[in-house]
Order: sequence, then structure tokens, then C-alpha cells
Amino acid sequence: MTLAAPRPPATGADDAALREIEQRVLWLATAVVDHANRVRPNPTGLKVGGHQASSASMVTIMTALWLEQLSAEDRVSVKPHASPVLHALEFLLGQLDASWLTTLRAFGGLQSYPSRLKDPVPADYSTGSVGIGATAPIWGALARRYVNTQFGAGGTGRQWSLVGDAELDEGAVWEAVLDPMVAELGEVNWIVDLNRQSLDRVVPTMGATRLQGMFTAAGWQVLTVKYGALLEELYTRPGGPELRDRIDGMSNAEYQRLLRRTAEEVRRELPGGGPGAAAIAGLVDGVADADLLAAVRNLGGHDLSALRTAFAQIDDTRPTVVIAYTLKGYGLATEGHPQNHSALLTEAQLHELAARVDVDPAQPWAGFPAGSRPAELLAAAAARLARPAAGSAPAPDVPADLGRTPSGTATTQAALGRTLLDLNRAAPEVGRRVVTVSPDVSSSTNLGGWVNKVGVWSHEDRRDWFADDAETILHWRERPSGQHVELGIAETNLVGAIGELGATWSRWGQPLLPIGVLYDPFVERALEPWSFTIYAGGQSLLVGTPSGVTLAPEGGAHQSITTPSIGLEQPGCLTYEPAFALDTEWCVLAALGQMGRPGGQSAYLRLSTRPVDQALAAVPADGAARERRRRQVVAGAYPLRRVPRPAVTLAAMGALVPEALAAAERLDGLGFPADVVVVTSPGLLFRAAQARRGLDDASPWVLDSVFPADRANPLVTVLDGHPHTLAFLAGLRGVPAAHLGVTRFGQSGDLDSVYRYHGLDVDSVVGAALDLVD
Repeated sequence: MTLAAPRPPATGADDAALREIEQRVLWLATAVVDHANRVRPNPTGLKVGGHQASSASMVTIMTALWLEQLSAEDRVSVKPHASPVLHALEFLLGQLDASWLTTLRAFGGLQSYPSRLKDPVPADYSTGSVGIGATAPIWGALARRYVNTQFGAGGTGRQWSLVGDAELDEGAVWEAVLDPMVAELGEVNWIVDLNRQSLDRVVPTMGATRLQGMFTAAGWQVLTVKYGALLEELYTRPGGPELRDRIDGMSNAEYQRLLRRTAEEVRRELPGGGPGAAAIAGLVDGVADADLLAAVRNLGGHDLSALRTAFAQIDDTRPTVVIAYTLKGYGLATEGHPQNHSALLTEAQLHELAARVDVDPAQPWAGFPAGSRPAELLAAAAARLARPAAGSAPAPDVPADLGRTPSGTATTQAALGRTLLDLNRAAPEVGRRVVTVSPDVSSSTNLGGWVNKVGVWSHEDRRDWFADDAETILHWRERPSGQHVELGIAETNLVGAIGELGATWSRWGQPLLPIGVLYDPFVERALEPWSFTIYAGGQSLLVGTPSGVTLAPEGGAHQSITTPSIGLEQPGCLTYEPAFALDTEWCVLAALGQMGRPGGQSAYLRLSTRPVDQALAAVPADGAARERRRRQVVAGAYPLRRVPRPAVTLAAMGALVPEALAAAERLDGLGFPADVVVVTSPGLLFRAAQARRGLDDASPWVLDSVFPADRANPLVTVLDGHPHTLAFLAGLRGVPAAHLGVTRFGQSGDLDSVYRYHGLDVDSVVGAALDLVD
């Protein structure tokens, strides 16, 4: 991995000026929160919020990074509660106008947490969902490497995460840290803000040693920045080793309590009652009050020299974590208090801070005078960090129809792999930008043929030791030209990766079409981080397969129920559940056509392992009729069976379409002719219904095409998922309706038994229809 050169020089010659900048950043970050809560009009009286103390613990670290360490090609994920520090630096570096500093958490203003899409200066990574922003640079590094190997356009640079120590409690963090691919990403650097406080309390146990061991075991370089120069100098004096042992052995709470004590109380409490107490007492007796109070606050995360030394030791051949000891509320009157998380300085305390950092409270947003050394350092940093506009390759034109009509028996799951292979042949420039990602389920989700064709991505060629094994069906050829990324079994990693791969069009001007494949029941596990990648501008296709109770022998543990409605409700996301192989192709192509571009969106595709006779699709042979069918499929629904005078309409989705067709034949025989409508996207139909009432900007044409007023008959909806997903369809024409679906956990069994158990079989559909029309 090649880094941008040259790196900025690391010297201590300008530490005094850097300290001035650090103190101004502390003031600005604090004042921004104060203005939002105390100055800006708030007629509703609702809490505005903000985090002065959590920002204060990051001020030194972020000042050191932005002023000395970062290059233009570096990317930084800033911990959510430090967004005021980020905005303070943006202002001082000339990127953000002062007028924005009064808008924190206001409508249309600075966002609560760093945002790529909503802040006036786009953040490198959106954060705010604990654990997800921290891991995003890992997947950003992977995406950059992928773009480099495929298109030579990913550039260089480190990927930094500024992480709160409490954030490391999130399981998503360790799923990412432990993934086998991550140990090779030497451009990844994390800085842990170890302030040893969470939202409610001082964390009771010392966790640094455990964290060091966990990161080391995962193959990361671990650098610990514990003490600053003042304490390190005291440790060299007589009694110094005993003082170090005493502070090292303190509980977090005892140490934090020292920060709230007077110098006299510190002298009394610091020696403790151990064997080294006398030596410590003798040492601290010779230290002036001000120096003693400064020393107990002199942790490494607030010492420019200590941080500089650690950064110089970063090994770019493997990921690095810098564990930096800090104080929550550093430099504020709330410093170290266990309830300081959302605490605001009083007006008097704010004025005391202003006096200490030499700022006029009447002019809170003043910068440094032109020609001053801080102004010169800021100007130099701004020039170094200026990013040239990235060139932009246009998103590929994805064909709408590949021209093939499937026959025989097929599954929608298998149709995905078939579509990708056909796309590669029919439109190679589009196929070149497809990248599939799987959490160790490539073969069981029918991607084997695709993987064999395009190979597995690796930043270097690796030998396939089973290449000459005649019984090997899935060939694992790892090479930089591969287009499939295989991760370990962790769905949060999958969606993090496809989210960042889906953001390369805006980061490096190279659009990709990432497709993540996982078992549908685990979509819910991955939903929150995937939703966050969509919020942050990542555009990807998430495929859940196999799905529903249709995989009957697998039992209730794998039978997804609520995923269809999740797709309907997820912002920024198309959702499709096709019934036939050709429907699947059209939906995949439509989804890919929405990705890798400004204004694009993500998609969720729910597929099945149920073999279905493709003749049931009755694909029109006429070209114009076929195109009409395709347009209806990608718009949300199409009529599959029309009768002259229907008594009832059956609307079915996905794997349940064969049951609806069989039920329609039975109802005909009973004298109640039935239309059958295939729903491919409840989300698009709901948007169309909203648009008809002026509540959405979608086009409502599909409703009149599929559910015309002259066919407003009683309605039965059926799907392999929760029935409320399609319940809104009854309101389109105000008809009586029955809604069939899955509302309880299933059990293993043959398909007929499972369908009967859940009331999805043909008898149940017929019975529901008769209840409406009889």
C-alpha cells in the first residue's frame, strides 16, 4: 500500500502556536453547542443537545491530526459527539463560513453528527450510529483498493477512525476488526479516545489492557499514548516509579475523582495507602500546586509531543490502533464529572473559558489575526489538505432487457447468477463494474457460476491449491482482477462493504455496482448498518435469499417473516420480490440502473429457492407486449391472469404466485372467475398510491394499469411474509379484502405441510376468496 507523499513534517517548533489553535478549537466547539442551546431562539422548549465534554476530549487529537498529520488523500471518520470540533477546524481552515457556526442542530444547519450528504462541508464519513461510523473507513480502504486494482483510480491515503472508547462495546466493531481481510489493510488507523466515561457513568474497570490484547490478537499494531511530558518527567524523579504504579493501579473512578479535587486534597489522596505511599508523598510535596494539578491532567491524548511520537511509529503494513488516554471535558469546568456527557457550561463558566483562551465572548467566532503564527499554520494546513476535484466516469447505461426468455423449471435465486453472467456477455462495460460481496455464502446463494467466471478479488495473486482437483466445482481464483469479495460470516461487515463500494462514484469518480448476497432472515440483522450506509450516500443492491417459510425443511430459525415490509419501509431503497426468472432479471437490471450516480438509490431483492415452472409466467411473445410487461414488473405489479367478468382478484407476490394461479382455476370451476395480479414491489405500489393523493412524487400510472376501476372486485392478497405488507392494496379501490401471510414462527416440514400450517395453500386462498364473494 502506497501512501501519499510527502508526509507533513512532524516537529515541535510550533507547539506554542499549535496550543493556541487547540485552545481556540476548544472554545469554538464549546461555544457552538452553547449558542444552539442558550442563544438561538427555541420557542418549543425542546432539548437541542450537543456534547461539550465529549468534544473536549478530542480537541488535542484532532488539532494534531489536521495541523500535522493528514494529507489531502486521507479520509477521517469523526466520532459522532465530536462534530463541533470538526466544524471548528473547518471554520479555522477556511472551509466553513462563520455563519454556519450558529446553526448546529437547526433545520438545514450543521447536523447533529458528521454527515456526508447534509453538512455544508461534506464529512468524509457519516457517523452517528454507534460502531458503524467507526468501521466505515475499513470498508472505505477496501473499496479504494478495489477501485485501484480495477480502474487505477483510487488514489492513496490513510483511512482514520476517531473512536470513543464506549463505542468499542459494539459487536459490529469487533466483527470488522476480526475479519480476515482487514489484517492486510495497512492504511487503516484508529485512534481510541480513552476517556473512560460512557453516557451514564465512569466506566468501572480498566479496559486498556484488554483492548490492547484484543487488537493485537487480530493482527493490529497497538500504540498506547498514556501519559504526557509532565507526568513522564515526574516519573524520573525519586518516588516516580511508585507514582506510576499508583496511577496505573487506580480504578477509573478514583482517578476521575482526583480531577475534581483541590491541590491540597490531591496531595492527601494521591499517595494512597500502599507500600510506595511515603515515596509518593515525598515526591508530590516538592511540586507546586499549579504544576501538580496540571500533572494529574497530563494524559497522552492531550499532549502534542506524545501524540506526534505515536503517529511517527505507525506501521503502514498492517492496521494500527492508537489508544490515547484522555479526559472527558478536558479544559472545561465539567472536566471528569461522571454526569458531564450532555452537560452545558453555565454562562459564568463559559466566560471563564473565554478569558482563559483569550477570546471576547461578544465576538465568539473570531479567527486569528492575519500574519500571526497560528494563522500561518492554519493556512499551510489548508493548502496541504485541499483536495483537487476528482474526475468522474459516468455511470454505465444498464440494459433494460437481455432478450432471453427462461423456460423449464427455475428458481429466482438461480436467476440472479444467470442474470449476472448474461449481463457480463451482453454489456461487458456494465458487467465490469459489478462487484458481488458475500459473508461466506457464495455457493449456497447460487453465485458459484459467477464466481467461477470473474474470480475472487484480492489485492495480490494467490495460488488456488485445488485448481487441479477434478471434484472441485467452485474455483477459488484470487486475483486483483476478481469481481467477488468474500468476507467472514458477519452481515454487518457485508453491508458496510457494499455501502462503501457503492460510494466510490462520489469519492473517486469511479462508479461500481455492488451486490451483497446473504440469507434473507439475516437482513434484519444487517438492516441498521445498511440503512446507515444508504443515509451516507452508498448505493448498493442487497439480495436476501433464500427467503420465507418456502424453504420449509430449514425450519423456523431460517424462515423470514417481516423482511417484505422492511423493504417497503426503508427510505432510499427500491424493493423487489419477483416470482419468475425473467422478473428477476428485469428487477436486477432496474436496480443496477439506479446505482453509481447522483440521485441514485439502493435496492433490496428478496429471492426464493422454490423451483417454479417458468411457463406460468406467460411472457408475451410480441415485442411491444413484452416491453409493457417489463415496465409493469419494474413499476411494482402486473396482471398475469385476466378474465372477462372477474368476481375476485388474487394479488400474490414471489413464491406464492403458483398457489394463486391454482386457486384461480379452482374458483373458476366454482363459478367465481378470478383475476391474478403479480406484485413485484409493494414499496413502489405504496408510493404510487401516495402519489395519487399528492403525498409522493412517484408516478401512479401502474395502479390504473394493474388495478383499474372497472375491476374493483373483492381482493385476496397472499405472500410468504407478514400479510400487512400488502394490506394497503384494498384501499386503492375501497374493496373488501382478506390478507394471507405468515404471522407466527414456522417449523420444519415439506412445502405442502408448511403452507397449510400458515394458511398459504391453495385451499386457504380459495376459502378466503369464497368468504368475500359468497
